[in-house]
Amino acid sequence: MPTYPALVAPLRYAPAARLAGLLLGAATLLAGCATHDAAPTPLAAAQASADLTASLGNGVNLQPSYYNGGNPNFGWSLMKQQPNIKTVRIEIEPGYESQARNWIAQARSNGYAVIATYHKSSVLGSDNTAELTAAADWWKANYGTLGGNFTINLMNEWGSHAITADAYARAYNSAIATVRGVYGGPIIIDCPGYGQETAVAASAAKGYNSTKISDTNVILSVHIYPNGYNQALNHNLQRSDLDDLASAGRPCLIGEFGNSPAGPVYWQDLVSYGKGKGWTVLGWCWNGDGGGMNMVSPSWAANGGATSFTLSSYFSQVYNLL
Repeated sequence: MPTYPALVAPLRYAPAARLAGLLLGAATLLAGCATHDAAPTPLAAAQASADLTASLGNGVNLQPSYYNGGNPNFGWSLMKQQPNIKTVRIEIEPGYESQARNWIAQARSNGYAVIATYHKSSVLGSDNTAELTAAADWWKANYGTLGGNFTINLMNEWGSHAITADAYARAYNSAIATVRGVYGGPIIIDCPGYGQETAVAASAAKGYNSTKISDTNVILSVHIYPNGYNQALNHNLQRSDLDDLASAGRPCLIGEFGNSPAGPVYWQDLVSYGKGKGWTVLGWCWNGDGGGMNMVSPSWAANGGATSFTLSSYFSQVYNLL
């Protein structure tokens, strides 16, 4: 199995890309996104979300590919002392399939529900449909060999802040059809724009003024950080954006949240608001962040071979919201 010695674990944001989002207007990017056609009310959509994601309790993210050859110690014994953690979302860099099978098996044997995410660190925020197709092909080739019995998050943060709802829907329709060849469960799809463009995802799910995501067994995932920006509606993330996402009539969850980088978003309020809708919320992260958002110490970035862990000062920032 190949290794990637040049890979460095990415921080969970793209400062340049998000700064660009703050500077660009949105009127030409998403026609009609602020005014949607008739759809289920946010309350009804929230109930649908609670119904579908009930088996996915709240939890945390893990990003193990970049440390100790993809074989870090997860600190399961410490995690199991935290009863609010029910689900782990594991990000998998392509090329680490044999390690990923072991990660998933470990998580399941320790009693956790698993969301597995194709995570190609070099293309976050890309609009290249070939990358989403590659992710779908990867799932077709690897879902069974990874052991199955987990929820697929098709690709981490595909799509830029500038992608249209039509382009987003067309790309996902093709990718989802491929994954359906091996998997019949709910497919999590991240909002574009590093998980922040809720209006684009909602429009694509409803087919408002665009191609519609035709598969209804999908879960829309938003990522919430202090600098989150909805470029299509030209404002920082706010409660109305979560209402907008819910209005699509599809289940939703918060696939990532954390306290960095600095910005004006009331991120803790948004996480609580989404949780109040019945959405699963998943904190970033138990371990594997390339910066300071690790719930345990030492971080794998500091010591990839560590075998003993304690709770970090960041821990409560996430755990108190689960």
